[in-house]
Amino acid sequence: MARASLDKKPHEVASMFDAVGEKYDLTNTLMTGGLDGYWRRRITARLAPQAGEKVLDLAAGTAISTVDLASRGAWCVACDFSQGMLAAGRDRDVPKVCGDGMFLPFADETFDCVTITWGLRNIADPAQALREMLRVTKPGGRLLVAEFSHPVNPLLRTIYMEYIMAALPAIARAASSNPDAYVYLAESIRAWPNQEELADVISEAGWSEVGWQNLTFGIAAMHSGIKPA
Repeated sequence: MARASLDKKPHEVASMFDAVGEKYDLTNTLMTGGLDGYWRRRITARLAPQAGEKVLDLAAGTAISTVDLASRGAWCVACDFSQGMLAAGRDRDVPKVCGDGMFLPFADETFDCVTITWGLRNIADPAQALREMLRVTKPGGRLLVAEFSHPVNPLLRTIYMEYIMAALPAIARAASSNPDAYVYLAESIRAWPNQEELADVISEAGWSEVGWQNLTFGIAAMHSGIKPA
């Protein structure tokens, strides 16, 4: 299995991530120039999980983000549809569940907050996933979506879009067990909605008070929302 198509068939995407799990964290650090750690800290601070809260970390991959969230004292579960990614995080001491973001294996109103980092873009129907996240969140609960986005400066945006198509696969060839998968990554970033468009999708899925904060000039963005009480 080399890479998934932009049709994002779940079995293709899961198989692709199964194949890159063992070196996924290292490759991310190299591709982002070390920004991945800074972004994780910003995401955790923005969601602000509290002691005693239940947090769903969807598309958690190797659970590296789940550990950061749990450091605040919340009970956090890592959920991903790639068994290979979860297995790569086997040494991270947080609960792990293999599950599909479009059909979450959790009861209604289970979690105080839900987050998905760098994963909504990989789900075949993001709107359906956002509705599922709404379903499993308690009334008044919080959502945080972190995703690659569109730099706000037009010149930077042009340079960045050219960079991800050329540099990401090249870096992946040096670090990843499946570098062709990162061609899909670059293509999926280029095809992803901008900040305002994604905010509209989140609002239409039923979340209220939707807004966003840019990360690193809009290379990435954190979108937040509240489940209506």
